Amino acid sequence: MTDKTAATRLAASPAGPVAPAGATDPAGEFERLYRANVGTVTAYFARRTADPQLVADLTADTFVAVITGFGSYDPRKGTARAWVFGIAGHVFAAHCAAHQAQYDRLKRLAGRRDLDHDQVEELLERIDAERAGRELINALADLPVRDRAVIELVDLAGLSPKEAAAALQLTPGTVRMRLMRARARLRKQAGAEAGRTDAAGGTACAETTRKIQKRSQDR
Repeated sequence: MTDKTAATRLAASPAGPVAPAGATDPAGEFERLYRANVGTVTAYFARRTADPQLVADLTADTFVAVITGFGSYDPRKGTARAWVFGIAGHVFAAHCAAHQAQYDRLKRLAGRRDLDHDQVEELLERIDAERAGRELINALADLPVRDRAVIELVDLAGLSPKEAAAALQLTPGTVRMRLMRARARLRKQAGAEAGRTDAAGGTACAETTRKIQKRSQDR
């Protein structure tokens, strides 16, 4: 998401950032946090959907949540990047739940601001750049949800295992174990197939929902 896109979409936020304890310049700290993470958060969602409007919506939703929850950030519990990715994960999970129930579809369509042509083009470039990442996520579709999340946060988003642990609310040891297991599974699959092709306009939600439903039926 570009600064132009984000500035337009975040302007509707009802309040500015609330300062974390001890912060003297909450607006400046939020701006630094935003600029340091907006690109990787946009890429995170671009790996999950090829719809540029949805990528923009989810990224904006994440930073609106960051604004409203800025006062609760505690540096003693992990890095700011891990905290932001934890929020992004919750935003996507909430979107998938809403998508499955389809109860907020009209609300989202009515409340969002359509992107202009330049913003759509830039997001399409980002989505195209993340095609390999979406194929990797599809290749890991049979893994447990948290194993997939660990691979993405560490190997794609560039978080350290410790940061990923904070974002996923796991211990660092558990993250390292899941990372080794997921990488081994990925290497095995890579030897058997070249990867799957991402359907234009598709979203990771449909695959996630099918896996959840299948596991529920198998229990």
